[in-house]
Amino acid sequence: MNQPLKIFIGYDGREAVVYHTMVNSIIRRSSVPVSFTPLALNNFSNYTETHTDGSNQFIYSRFLTPYLAGYDGWALFVDGDMVVLEDIKELFDLCDDSKAVMVVKHDYKTKIKEKYLGSKNEDYPRKNWSSVVLWNCGHPKNRQVTPEFIMSSTGAELHRFTWLDDDEIGELPIEWNYLGNEYPVIAKPNLVHYTLGGPNFVEFATCDYAAEWHREHMLMDFSLQRNFWEWNTNGIEWDVLK
Repeated sequence: MNQPLKIFIGYDGREAVVYHTMVNSIIRRSSVPVSFTPLALNNFSNYTETHTDGSNQFIYSRFLTPYLAGYDGWALFVDGDMVVLEDIKELFDLCDDSKAVMVVKHDYKTKIKEKYLGSKNEDYPRKNWSSVVLWNCGHPKNRQVTPEFIMSSTGAELHRFTWLDDDEIGELPIEWNYLGNEYPVIAKPNLVHYTLGGPNFVEFATCDYAAEWHREHMLMDFSLQRNFWEWNTNGIEWDVLK
């Protein structure tokens, strides 16, 4: 059997539901084994968050991915506030061994200056490049990305991948990090990123692609042992959730 695909997901206890919903969206559609590592700050003994900016608790711990993967093979980092709508193997199939990382190279200006939990939403170069990253963990240049390196680097240095040359940053199709409410609605992105705020927040409950998230959340929370009366009174039936 092939080794499981290594997937690291940002975890923020203030919205734990999005982590579990994201995991479920991957598991349900994956055609191969997968393994998950939540990037929760309380799990790390040799990394302390030294940065004071950022809208979530994994804003910088995401860069621990190659270190946690033992600087070996390929690994995926994704933010928690996402759902995957296609087989995650198709994303890993895009790995290019000549690249150190592969990302969707967004080039946009945000529509909203304040996002979830009142966080500032500022424009900056390479914004959202680091929200979905295929890491070539064994690439020589990624070996310098240690906990100490991350703690001593600025946000701009990290999120812009400044330890790499531009030609070492591969490009992924935009469908693998599609920004809901920032980009026009399309028929079916492969991965939706609720970067302004997920449907778990009241003010974004009906945002673009909210139905996809709510459905995945219901499936994550589903148990066949629940009686029909409970599901029927909530307007939900098993045939709808399959």
